[in-house]
Amino acid sequence: MKEKAIKRSYFKTQTGDRVFAFALLLPAIITTVAFILIPVADSIYRSFFDYKVKNIISGKPGIWNDFANYTKLFSNGKLLPSITNTLVFVLGVVTVQFILGMALALILNSDIRFSRFIRSIMMVPWVVPTLISGLIWLWLFQPQYGLVKYFVGILTGGRVTEFAVLNNPATAMFGVSTAALWKQIPLAALLLLAGLANVPEEILEAAKIDGANGVQRFFNIILPYMKSVIKVTVSMSIIENFKQFPLFWTMTGGGPNNSTTTMAILSYREAFVSNNFGSGAAVTTVWMLLMIVVVFIYNRMFQADDM
Repeated sequence: MKEKAIKRSYFKTQTGDRVFAFALLLPAIITTVAFILIPVADSIYRSFFDYKVKNIISGKPGIWNDFANYTKLFSNGKLLPSITNTLVFVLGVVTVQFILGMALALILNSDIRFSRFIRSIMMVPWVVPTLISGLIWLWLFQPQYGLVKYFVGILTGGRVTEFAVLNNPATAMFGVSTAALWKQIPLAALLLLAGLANVPEEILEAAKIDGANGVQRFFNIILPYMKSVIKVTVSMSIIENFKQFPLFWTMTGGGPNNSTTTMAILSYREAFVSNNFGSGAAVTTVWMLLMIVVVFIYNRMFQADDM
């Protein structure tokens, strides 16, 4: 009898814990379904239809167009260049962000003076809204009176009269990437700095005594202990830069000559400039699938390293 009572009490406790845990998760589940899953499903659904402003005004459903939104995007030469620009931007920013973020984290993790003060002020760019960041760098890169042009003029002895970074198709992506790095490096450095706290000092000291130099300690001890933090940090960076829209729209609008037209810009143009919501939804669907593939490949690469 006692055993049965203990079992009943155990199962009641387990059931109560599960109900309580589900109750805590319920608001997050409802929010995810309502504001992420349903809009994503609706966007994918509309990408197969001819759906424009007139459909919204009249309330009439879109007309099935036999994948015309997708075939038109590939045939008119808009989609592939935007995919290339997106991948170039993501690869460049994520790589440089990790290198500079790790370097900054290593510096702040050392015994330098005012390290706590530096940790505090370095988060200012990350706190600034992305739209404001874009405006700041738009003014800095202004070709006539921008601060960057002023410093370039000083360094070149006044030989450079204009320095139009954002107006040149060859350098516009570099300008937007610089703004993205300025905003995102502080958070990456802070996350990596937290990961450095997981590296045992005893092992580093033992390796140093055994004759391992700084480079050997970094690659053979620090990086392996930080794998989980690096994986999360880089994954966040990939997703953040894949969906980057405010910086591009504020600083270049996708120009000049479509050199900074990413999938985010193309989706906006198709939906709200050309007023073709079906085509915009098709771009968004390809955009989402591409991001999923890139994140999947990245995670598989990490799993392969663990084997």
